[in-house]
Amino acid sequence: MTKKIKVLTLSDHPLSPSGVGTQTKYVIEALLKTGKFEVLSLGGAIKHHDYTPKLIEPWGEDWKVIPVDGYGTQEMIRSILRNEKPDILWMMTDPRFYEWLWDIENEIRPLCPIVYYHVWDNFPAPHFNAKYYNSNDLIVSISKLTHEIVKEVAPETPSKYIPHAVREDVFKPLSTEERVKIKEQSLGADKDKFIAFWNNRNARRKQSGTLLFWWKEWLDKRDLHQKAQLIMHTEPKDPHGQDLGHIVKQLGLDSDRQVLFSTQKVPLEQMGTFYNMVDVTINISDAEGFGLATLESLSCGVPIIANMTGGLQEQVVGPEGENGVAIFPSSKAVIGSQQVPYIYEDRISKESFMAALDKMYFCDEEARTALGLQGHRHVRQNYSFENFEKQWVETMLKVHEDHSSWSTKNYSSIVFKEVA
Repeated sequence: MTKKIKVLTLSDHPLSPSGVGTQTKYVIEALLKTGKFEVLSLGGAIKHHDYTPKLIEPWGEDWKVIPVDGYGTQEMIRSILRNEKPDILWMMTDPRFYEWLWDIENEIRPLCPIVYYHVWDNFPAPHFNAKYYNSNDLIVSISKLTHEIVKEVAPETPSKYIPHAVREDVFKPLSTEERVKIKEQSLGADKDKFIAFWNNRNARRKQSGTLLFWWKEWLDKRDLHQKAQLIMHTEPKDPHGQDLGHIVKQLGLDSDRQVLFSTQKVPLEQMGTFYNMVDVTINISDAEGFGLATLESLSCGVPIIANMTGGLQEQVVGPEGENGVAIFPSSKAVIGSQQVPYIYEDRISKESFMAALDKMYFCDEEARTALGLQGHRHVRQNYSFENFEKQWVETMLKVHEDHSSWSTKNYSSIVFKEVA
């Protein structure tokens, strides 16, 4: 029996609802479907109550998750290298979270190649991160923009482009009759309102609080307090963002249900239904590596309003024309410090955002549907889930072929530390 290729993944917990967690799960399952891989995951970025390693159904012994706070430690990686002998180390999220890992690259890479799925990086941060890029055996970028940045900053490091993808069986347009029924069942008395959807983490760069202020001004200006509703699928009170519930009450946006919060963790299989009951999905983040929610929306045939930053620039305009409203940044902002490498953020104006809302609200339903269906075609042509899986399987097989396996390596001379 051929020995399976063992992959160690470092990322958000692959069963978490974050975009990073979702894409990690997609990559892992693509590998497992082949029967050629087994996976050990460090389930990071969320607080755990139980740290017992768990086998993930239906994959049995082929997929095990070790819960960790943060993303792991040097000692933990050393122990896993010695005891588990992974053939590939695959990682995803902001490179600064892994500075501790790249500090021991000389211990890892002779035994186990590092593949980094690069999520995002606004300038000038890539110049700070160049040393991290050069500590990988392969960098895979989620957007064409990020891929060009990597090639510019770390030209000696092998790199390629594999964009995120969404599951076509989950995120698909429903018929007009089905959408009407979903609205009636889910929204009740609000079913005839114009529904805008915001599906993001409540984090500063996502501009959740700003969105509420601008939403109120737009409702005031157009006298739409009883005709439009914003649904925010997020945690209203997050330490990394604002207290959105407090802002809603201060602005009086609870009087006519102008803003509603969806706080439950909705299973992936139900999210497609969620998108199908709204009229437009909004993303006005100042910096965005990709923007998975807007891609999911387009896949469901629902148009988007998006700031033209990062990977969003590749979503809102397709080869057949617009599939939503593109808002072009009007200014730059600098955030961060010398301790936390600063980045340039793309800021849009309130006026351009309100104009985008006007365009989506005042166009007739037929035109809005046409925009959404163009978006659906754009996703199928450029973000095929089948192609995503195929590319990742081929990439990981090639990495393993190029770097051999533990059976051909001498790791006895490497000094490992026990986990305390």
